[in-house]
Amino acid sequence: MAAKLKKGDKVIVLAGKDKGRTGEIVSVDRKAGKAIVEGVNIAIRHQRQTQTSQGGRIPKAMPIDLSNLALLDKNGKPTRVGFRITEDGRKVRYAKTTGDVIDA
Repeated sequence: MAAKLKKGDKVIVLAGKDKGRTGEIVSVDRKAGKAIVEGVNIAIRHQRQTQTSQGGRIPKAMPIDLSNLALLDKNGKPTRVGFRITEDGRKVRYAKTTGDVIDA
């Protein structure tokens, strides 16, 4: 399946404890169908102190399912993603709400 959401996209969370929050995708795991979004789905992980690093409670962004994310269009509203072929034969993503091409 084609990549509807990619690293660097601005997204909004549609469901879950962080519903309505926005952020940028840091990484995507295609096989698991999950993405890590900056500042969303934060969990506290306890780190043991070592000689090189300080221990303590460290906040970490956990993966969120791709189905719970929607791309933000240029107006800041959630949109679905479609694909179209340009005149020069490239396949590009576009926002279904505005029709604007996402991949420049």
